[in-house]
Amino acid sequence: MVELRADCARCAGLCCVIPALTRSADFAIDKPAGEPCPNLRDDFRCGIHASLRVRGFPGCTVYDCFGAGQQVVQVTFGGAAAARDELSAAFGVLRPLHELLWHVDAARGFPAAASLRPALDTLFARVSEVTTASAAVLAGVSVAELRAAAGPLLREASRLARAGTPGRDLRGADLIGKKPRGDLRGADLGSAYLIGADLRGADLDRADVIGADFRGADVRGAHLATALFLTQPQVNAANGDAATRLPAGLDRPPHWG
Repeated sequence: MVELRADCARCAGLCCVIPALTRSADFAIDKPAGEPCPNLRDDFRCGIHASLRVRGFPGCTVYDCFGAGQQVVQVTFGGAAAARDELSAAFGVLRPLHELLWHVDAARGFPAAASLRPALDTLFARVSEVTTASAAVLAGVSVAELRAAAGPLLREASRLARAGTPGRDLRGADLIGKKPRGDLRGADLGSAYLIGADLRGADLDRADVIGADFRGADVRGAHLATALFLTQPQVNAANGDAATRLPAGLDRPPHWG
């Protein structure tokens, strides 16, 4: 099975080279795409990893490649040296595909969506096969097409998993800096803007949070253990505490204290 968790020891610091950085609240410097961050050491490790937030790089602590980094280095190029533009092109395809695989794999685990398991297994195998392709083949892959194929299945899996809950429709809702009112159990929060939202003590049991923006959201004491499609980057972007309940397989970020 394709790895969906980052293994930086088997990568080559791609997330410190490929993306462009813009001086902002998330990054202390401007950096062009394809240029190494000045904090990247020769061994491909971050020289300020333990103090990224206090040094003005909280955006780095949020990022996660879903294992695409080591896939590019170890599988696509077989550990051999490659030009930055080639690495960037392959990574640009594999990172969103690995995130898609994460969501498909999550849906395969929804007990209420067991009837969809064969279709989800087929989709997972199809996308997984693409991720092992050569750089030349990856260059012609349409991420949008694969996402479009997955969309209806993921939405149906979500609908089945949320059955029997209040299931409020808050898809794409602007909840920036707000405290959502009402019962959030089973809510559709897909692509919702939860930036700085007050979710303290909120019960998000079976709430669909696919694509939701959790930057700065206060999830102290929140129940996220059974939220649907929650990812590590979303958790990293939020502010929680020891009382925040997370799903198995997701880590409590160090900045939560």
